[in-house]
Amino acid sequence: MRKQLGIGLLAVTFMMGTAAGEEPGWVEKSNEHAQIVLEVMSKFSPEGAGSLGIDGLDEQVSDLGPRIYERSLEATHEVLAELRKREAAETHPKVKQDLGILVKALEDNIHTSELDRANMLPYYNISQTVFFGVRGLIDAQIPRERYPAAIARIEKYAGLAEGHEPITEQAKARTMERFDVDGLVGPYKGEIEQDVERAESFITGIEGLLAGTDLEGWEESYATLAGQLRDYNDWVLAEVLPRARTDYRLPAAVYEDALRNWGVDASPDDLIEQATTGYMDIRNEMEALAPQIAAEKGWDTRDYREVIAMLKEEGPIDGDKLLDHYHAVLRDIEEIIVREKIITLPEREAGIRIATEAETAAQPAPHLEIPRMIGNTGEYPSFIIPLLGKNDDGSWVQTDDTYAAGSWTLTAHEARPGHEMQFSSVLESGVSITRALFAFNSANVEGWGLYAEAVMRPYLPLEAQMISLQYRLMRAARMFLDPMLNLGLITPEEAKDLIMNDVAIGESWAQNEVERYTYRMPGQATAYYYGYNKMQALRAQTELKLRDAFDQQAFHDFVLAQGLLPPDILKDAVMNEFVPSQLN
Repeated sequence: MRKQLGIGLLAVTFMMGTAAGEEPGWVEKSNEHAQIVLEVMSKFSPEGAGSLGIDGLDEQVSDLGPRIYERSLEATHEVLAELRKREAAETHPKVKQDLGILVKALEDNIHTSELDRANMLPYYNISQTVFFGVRGLIDAQIPRERYPAAIARIEKYAGLAEGHEPITEQAKARTMERFDVDGLVGPYKGEIEQDVERAESFITGIEGLLAGTDLEGWEESYATLAGQLRDYNDWVLAEVLPRARTDYRLPAAVYEDALRNWGVDASPDDLIEQATTGYMDIRNEMEALAPQIAAEKGWDTRDYREVIAMLKEEGPIDGDKLLDHYHAVLRDIEEIIVREKIITLPEREAGIRIATEAETAAQPAPHLEIPRMIGNTGEYPSFIIPLLGKNDDGSWVQTDDTYAAGSWTLTAHEARPGHEMQFSSVLESGVSITRALFAFNSANVEGWGLYAEAVMRPYLPLEAQMISLQYRLMRAARMFLDPMLNLGLITPEEAKDLIMNDVAIGESWAQNEVERYTYRMPGQATAYYYGYNKMQALRAQTELKLRDAFDQQAFHDFVLAQGLLPPDILKDAVMNEFVPSQLN
């Protein structure tokens, strides 16, 4: 999101949808400052801005025209200068904090853009971009009256609307104009090959989205666009692939910048040291728990890896039963939450659904679908479960997400008390736009998700506790494998072997993990365990302050009500607002 910032003339108005009534005065004032940053996004990335809830952008498409880098950078500098002036003059502490968050977001954006410009050959996965541009307008939670804008967007993507060049031609031009620049590093060869291999699922996925509506008159425009996308992918193979790098590793400065953008303020060496220590502690817990489960089940083993394998074999879930199973697990978790007073549950039910084929291709792991955060009219996050395929013999494919013992932790992470509650709280509590959107990073988001798993673990069946520990072991492994790979301290083959044999993860998931660390999202996977450690430290420090007065439900409710804050600002709020309130 931060790499898409820019500025335009479009004036937008916004308000968080909230069940909490009128916004506090400081929130309204903060939102006025955030508006000029939203204008940037509206100009240069209308699809992304529209998905957040900014009105009037449904028919607009991304700008990849000439001098896009220079134009967006100039615009971002202009907004940054204005925000710095406002920050210097602001006296309200929370508004000043929000201005600081906005300033940092823009500074990070500029730094990243300049690094990429100096080091990396631009490359665009246009099939995926276009799919999500259409997908952002056709969804069960989106009002039907917005659907026709998808046709207008397709026409613009295809260059069929006046004043619009095909987005594929724009992307080609932006890449080709940098072909002769010395010293640029091309995209990774494996990334390109995988993008092209998956492109057809996105192209046909667009058709599936449109065909699933009652819209008319889209077929010809779609056919033109589909042809352009297929031609573009052929061009990528012919012109970009020969310029691709065969070494997945990024330049050191680019990798360290990626860590910071994900919210990880630590060096690769520090991450390795912290994570390996945690990894060993978690594994020791698993080794202690494995014999208990084996004895309970009557299995002749003490090895945690064998216990995990047996749990997978014992409780597979078929694809046609996945949704019902996860709904049942969620009900059980909610009963625990209420009984143990872990967090305050909303009265409404959490959304869970099965992904489409195209969505599964884009995101093959369970995840949370986040609705628009501005102008929300009742949409809520949904826990998305990847679509399962079938084997040649008609049986359902089984994955690390499709067995009973693992479903508890996945539900706690993605649904409740994890991400679904995290983002629902943002929508309902009336926090500022800045705290909902621009403080967002993987460390504070995924840190809460992993923390939610840990909070629930003591109350789960023993076999579910084992998988909870396994998933935490995976997150610790991520935090040392990602930097080790990018520092050249371990090979992809060695990393995959560790994930499969020591973490006891299946081959498909292990392969996805290695791809994630090396070229899909370098640095991002470290954020889970890093953010979890920050959250656990904050809880420990709060308990030390409050002792017998500590109330975990009140603590959790307070944390979520703050929005997606950086760890230092969240700590300040807890220590200066929550702790005194509990002592009075």
